Amino acid sequence: MLLALTLSLLTPAQAPAENAPHPVRALLDAQVKAWNTGDLDGFVSAYWNDDRVTFFSGGDVSKGFKPLRDRYFKRYKAEGKEMGRLAFENLEIDSVSPDFAVARGRYRLKMKTSESTGLFTLWVKKTPEGWRITHDHTSTADNK
Repeated sequence: MLLALTLSLLTPAQAPAENAPHPVRALLDAQVKAWNTGDLDGFVSAYWNDDRVTFFSGGDVSKGFKPLRDRYFKRYKAEGKEMGRLAFENLEIDSVSPDFAVARGRYRLKMKTSESTGLFTLWVKKTPEGWRITHDHTSTADNK
């Protein structure tokens, strides 16, 4: 019995069924849909609503859900701001355990007169509310 328990701890986390999308993929797809319909509250609802959620970008660190939400609203919903059209590309999701995954990919954000792109790494955990992003590290590529 001890051997079986030990072996089960060494076995990698099981991935979803072959054809079933990973629940983190569904979370990120819902984020893109919310963004592209102008629903910024829907977009940020993918983040863990907790003081321990973190967002790293451009040398800045945001800690806590409210500062993270406020940052997005200031940048994309304030008067005169636009949200543009968001897409995630090259998305890779690795299940670390049944309740934790790491997602990596590229974002593209097309505005009326410009486009930005960059890479992101997300720590995502299963919470009582469902899968939520607990840490987001996003970098922006230099515009050339």
